[in-house]
Amino acid sequence: MKKYLTAYLEYIDKLLSGNTPLSEEIKKEHLRQIQFMQHERLVHLIVTVLFALMMIICTSVLVITESPVFLLLTLLILVLLIPYIMHYYFLENSVQKMYRQYNAMTDSKLPELCTGMRN
Repeated sequence: MKKYLTAYLEYIDKLLSGNTPLSEEIKKEHLRQIQFMQHERLVHLIVTVLFALMMIICTSVLVITESPVFLLLTLLILVLLIPYIMHYYFLENSVQKMYRQYNAMTDSKLPELCTGMRN
């Protein structure tokens, strides 16, 4: 997913850097891609939150019982949770970039109002 989204963002940036106006079909396709990525982001948010809850529960049980099994389980969940958080962070920033790209496609004045936003 990361490769796909990175390549797509670069493709749109190249289209936006050109001087030719973009067709309505490209704008519609970009909106469709935004919807896909919003769905992907939501799914990853749900999975990340569930793993975080499992981490909290396992850590709590570990503190109470001091069982080596829960230590191992807590460490395994932590090993999975960190990449999930990193991937969700990437998805969140990429979708926000797609919003800015769409604003640039439609000549929206919003990017000028939001000068503190990152690229």
